[in-house]
Amino acid sequence: MEVGDYTQARLKKAFVNLLSLFFRFLASGLLVVLTHAASAQTPAPVFVLNSLEGNVSVIDPVTWTEKKRIPTGKEPHHLYMTPDEKSVIVANALSDSLTFIHPRTAEVQRTLTGILDPYQLRFSPDMKWFVTAANRLNHVDIYRWDGQTPTLAKRIATGKTPSHLWIDSKSTTIWATMQDSDELVTIDLVTQTLKSRVPTGPMPADVFGTPDDKTLLVGLTGGEGVEVYDVSSGTPRKVKMLPTGKGAHAFRALGDKRHVLVSNRVANTVSQIDYVSMDVVAELPGPSGPDCMDVSKDGKTLLLASRWAKKLTVIDIASRQVVRQVRVGKSPHGVWTLDHAGRN
Repeated sequence: MEVGDYTQARLKKAFVNLLSLFFRFLASGLLVVLTHAASAQTPAPVFVLNSLEGNVSVIDPVTWTEKKRIPTGKEPHHLYMTPDEKSVIVANALSDSLTFIHPRTAEVQRTLTGILDPYQLRFSPDMKWFVTAANRLNHVDIYRWDGQTPTLAKRIATGKTPSHLWIDSKSTTIWATMQDSDELVTIDLVTQTLKSRVPTGPMPADVFGTPDDKTLLVGLTGGEGVEVYDVSSGTPRKVKMLPTGKGAHAFRALGDKRHVLVSNRVANTVSQIDYVSMDVVAELPGPSGPDCMDVSKDGKTLLLASRWAKKLTVIDIASRQVVRQVRVGKSPHGVWTLDHAGRN
């Protein structure tokens, strides 16, 4: 073989190798793209907290079967998405801990300890603050949020048994219900001080604020409806009582910027409230102690914790009919999915 032929052969081999590497790189990149596309198209699981078992049921929303249960801590009651939607946080009240779970893969990311009695939790809309209600210890904790770790900024003594929280759209005010002292407490988030407390009906639970920050709804678990408060001037002023049913407890907006649902735990119903006219406009079934809820992204399906039946109840909102129930653990409470309708 001549020297020129040898050089040409080496160049040809190098070119073939380079071409092979190029196509391998292209194929791997395409695989990554296809994987991400498939992941985006796969519906996110539904998470249901089983408070008396200390775990989370992971439900496939296509087959409506329980795929697995994730151990968390003692008495998980509520859960909330991080502002970047990369984690769903489960608050383990009796374990003083938070469990972070991937909202699509349902894999545990980490467990954070030292968060005292996190019964209910909420992020401020400006993503700077993380707030928890310590139900058994009678205080509200305000944490700074750096995107990864909450750092305690202020612990505020409240009334008896703080239950649920709401933060206004400007991230300036926290409202908290006091379940056993029958009060609604106002906390200034800027100064982190308790500004006012007003009496409510029996056993106030969840609280919902309208998008214009002018009106607040409070569910009365010990009563038969929802109290309406004018909060436009700062201190809440009761203006109306909406009869919904015995044991009005948890709220969930439909995502149409007009309606919110409230579960009536004793009446076994779910009431639909028009928060513009402030009227009850519809009633849905809520079997076996309805509690927390979520609404599918398309706004067609209600996901409801039937607390006394150990089931997730799936309701068609348009027809107001139960379409199926999925067996979960003891005392199901919080319900959440990444593929959800808007929160107001």
